[in-house]
Amino acid sequence: MQSQATTIDQYIAEAPAEHREALKLLRGLCVEELSGFDEAIRYGMPAYLRGDVVEVGFASQKRYVSLYILRRAALKACSDQLAGLSVGKGCIRFRRPEQIDPAAVRALLQASARDTGPVC
Repeated sequence: MQSQATTIDQYIAEAPAEHREALKLLRGLCVEELSGFDEAIRYGMPAYLRGDVVEVGFASQKRYVSLYILRRAALKACSDQLAGLSVGKGCIRFRRPEQIDPAAVRALLQASARDTGPVC
């Protein structure tokens, strides 16, 4: 079920307690690495847009926290840093907050910010 939150602060506050720190971490990394992107709620989750295009997002799911990297080249370039995680087409699923490696997320975000190719 999509969140009805209208701000990212509200989204994080309404998330299950066990996901909040992970969501705060992902938000902080996005804010630091995605300069020039707009932060907004899209599709019921926090999203980072360049122009009107969502390129990065994150969400609290029932059993995990997901990070969406919608630049295929960025995801492919950092795939070696995602070993052992559940990775789909543009989606990385963290079943436990300690699975989030800030250095790997930074690399993904930096690659996304550099990329101007097609999004998924």
